[in-house]
Amino acid sequence: MSKGIKGKTVVITGAGGVLCSEFARHIAALGGKVALLNRTFSKVEKIADELTAAGYTAKPYQVDVLDKEGLVTVHKQVNRDLGPCDILINGAGGNRDEAVAAVEYHELDLDPEVRNFFKLSQTAVQGVFDLNFLGTFLPTQVFVADMVGRSGCCVLNVSSMSSFHPLTKVLGYSAAKAAVNNLTEWLAVHFSHVGIRVNALSPGFFATAQNRNLLFDAEGNLTARSNKIIAGTPMGRFGEPKDLLGTVTYLIDSEASGFVTGVNIPVDGGFNAYSGV
Repeated sequence: MSKGIKGKTVVITGAGGVLCSEFARHIAALGGKVALLNRTFSKVEKIADELTAAGYTAKPYQVDVLDKEGLVTVHKQVNRDLGPCDILINGAGGNRDEAVAAVEYHELDLDPEVRNFFKLSQTAVQGVFDLNFLGTFLPTQVFVADMVGRSGCCVLNVSSMSSFHPLTKVLGYSAAKAAVNNLTEWLAVHFSHVGIRVNALSPGFFATAQNRNLLFDAEGNLTARSNKIIAGTPMGRFGEPKDLLGTVTYLIDSEASGFVTGVNIPVDGGFNAYSGV
C-alpha cells in the first residue's frame, strides 16, 4: 500500500496541528522523508525530535504559509536537507470567532448586540479566507515546481465537511474551504499533462484545538451543537486522527491511486450522506 511513499520527500504545512502531526508520524513510519512546516516552530521541532529518535527522517521548518518569501526560503532548505518535494500536503488552515455568526438564523426579534451576519468582521472573514485559500495556493505554487517532469508526485489538500454544505454560523471558513475544493479541481486539470495528481480529503467532525471550544463546554461536556453533530453523523461519534490515515495513504501513494485526480473524499462517519430524515 505504501510503495509509492517510501523514500519520497513529503512536505506538510500546518504540521504542528492535531491531524497533520498524525499524518507526519504515519508517513514517516512508511518511509517518507517528512518536512514539517508550521508557523510555531516549537510544535514541529518537538515532532521532528520524536520521529528522529524513532529512527525516521524528519526536519522542522518555521514558516507562515501566507509569506511567499518565507516559503521560497524554506523550499530551498527542504531541497538541501531532504531533496525535491515529491508530495505536498496542504494542511495549514483555521478559523476565527469574528468570522462566525453567533446565531444560526437571523430573526426579526434578534438581540442587536448579538454577532449576526451584519456584524461579522471584514478583517476576520478576509483573514480566514486568506489562511485557508491562499495558504493552500502559495505553498502549491512554491513546492509543485519541484514536481514537474518527475513521476509519482502529487498534492493533497485538506478541505472540510463545511466545503460541501456550509455549516450554519460558519461563514468565512465554509466559503474558504469551498474555494479550496474548486482550486483542487482546477489544479488537477492544469497539471494533468505533466503527471501531477491533485486531490483533497474532507474530514468530518474531529476534536481538534481549532474547534474544541465549539464541541465541548468548560466542563468537557458536549455542547448543544455537538449533540446536533452526533445526531447527524450515522456512525454516532467524532472522528479520531487515525480514521484519516488510510485515505491519506491511498491518495498520496501513486502506486495505489495513480489514476485518481481531482477528487475530494469525505471521511466523516456518513455525515455528508445523511439527509436528517
